[in-house]
Amino acid sequence: MKKNRWVRRRRPAVLLAAGLFLLFHICINLGGCGSANQKVSRSGFYFDTIITITLYNTSNEGYIDKCFDLAAAYERKFSNTIATSEISAVNEKAGSYVKASEETLDIIQKGIEYGEISGGRFDITVGGLSGLWNFSEIAAGLESADNEADASVLPDSADIKKAAGHVDYTAVKIKDGKVKLSDRGAKLDLGGIAKGYIADRMRDYLRSEGITAGIISLGGNVLTLGEKEEGMYTVGIQRPFAPQGTTLGTLSVRDASVVSSGIYERYYRVDGRLYHHILDTDTGYPVENNLYQVTIISESSMAGDALSTACFALGLEDGMALVEQQANIEAIFVTDDGKLHCSSGIGDTVIFNEN
Repeated sequence: MKKNRWVRRRRPAVLLAAGLFLLFHICINLGGCGSANQKVSRSGFYFDTIITITLYNTSNEGYIDKCFDLAAAYERKFSNTIATSEISAVNEKAGSYVKASEETLDIIQKGIEYGEISGGRFDITVGGLSGLWNFSEIAAGLESADNEADASVLPDSADIKKAAGHVDYTAVKIKDGKVKLSDRGAKLDLGGIAKGYIADRMRDYLRSEGITAGIISLGGNVLTLGEKEEGMYTVGIQRPFAPQGTTLGTLSVRDASVVSSGIYERYYRVDGRLYHHILDTDTGYPVENNLYQVTIISESSMAGDALSTACFALGLEDGMALVEQQANIEAIFVTDDGKLHCSSGIGDTVIFNEN
């Protein structure tokens, strides 16, 4: 069994379907999150998601201000929906090399590497496809409880086929501080890796300032810094498709990232069929493989971000095989029959409720 320093070993537990979210309010109400006089917390909105940062053993909100400054700066570089971003420039000038910052080159290179190890199931040139589906905007505009939408929201099949033909991470070339798309029809979209990258950079900054305890949450990407005075952090287990806060159990971690990707995060239904945001890079349609979700526990939030998507797209068997090949990476797969499948290093670290 693999061993990791960032999880607590506990007794065996009943295996139940689960998704993950951080129990901020429950933890605070129980008095387990540190002294109220030595804690600062604030939320902001970047990269189309809510970022919440909570720091312990300090009352200085300046650290959070700096983290939000970092988020804003990275959004201006990485977002493919901001016309002046570096990623938009690469997309607009596809076929030609474009000068890019060190950070942009770094995240693109990491995206290429995850494309390689996943056999293209994670692909940062998915921008053409993701733009067609537009899950976030459509789902946000639905009022029905089951997110039922009209068939008119579905992209045209010919457009999907055309866009899928341009999804190929090998078309991304980096040379001499510049990057280009050799396929003029390809488009970069760093949405599957950017939140994790930003969370890691925030943690680097906080560590450099001597902050030893805190929580960074970027729309479900949870990254813990150090350990609280009372011990490890508690991450709650969310029941898929249930109201937020409907928990199945908890996971205790220290200095770790917990990232979950699932079909219940951004989706809508048409004629009873569910369409979700994790796209098959071959067909261009949402992945269909009997999975509800994949959760990655790691030291790096960027790794968790990319691998949660890659492993979901790969499916249970191939996704689990990929996880077992990675150092300091663990995973929890939940299949649509309600069964939970853990990688070898998880052991009995997850405690589930019996009700």
